[in-house]
Amino acid sequence: MNDKTLSAAARLAVGLVHYPVVNRDGNTVTSSVTSLDVHDFARVCRTYGVGGLYIVTPLEAQARLVERLIGHWTAGYGSTANPERKEALTGVKVVDTIEDMLDNFGLGIEGAVVMVTSARPGPDTVSYAEGRKALEKAPRAALLFGTAHGLARPAMEMATIRLAPIPGVREYNHLPVRSAASIIMDRLLGQGG
Repeated sequence: MNDKTLSAAARLAVGLVHYPVVNRDGNTVTSSVTSLDVHDFARVCRTYGVGGLYIVTPLEAQARLVERLIGHWTAGYGSTANPERKEALTGVKVVDTIEDMLDNFGLGIEGAVVMVTSARPGPDTVSYAEGRKALEKAPRAALLFGTAHGLARPAMEMATIRLAPIPGVREYNHLPVRSAASIIMDRLLGQGG
């Protein structure tokens, strides 16, 4: 099956980025992987038919933790105790860098798009309707979510598309990354009205 026959979701890779991200002071850091984020991202990606989920961390101990978690649910006791979790976690990959993710998913092709998210507004953001149209046209795409206090500048600069922040009803705007991912993927890939 070539890429043109795949759905927009199947041509999309999602990255849960732990480096480079920023802390509350704006310093570039590596954040810790949480098992809850891995489980929830995997379930959301599976629900929307996403082509791949990548956990991006350069820390070897964190990568081993994620691989052990995946192994438990895909080959260990968890695979028979909770087959739905196995199904969701089967497509999760751990990589050192965003570049590794992009290379692994084949995003070096002409017309590929890299989307980033941020709770901070910027002049170059696009609406979710525009993001959806871009996904439908792209031969391959990536959607990056930053942990901690968001993606650091080098990650943001990889983007061909920067999605608008999710507006709340008050000035406070600091959604958990897994909540933001659910909302954003529904806006980009959902079938609802």
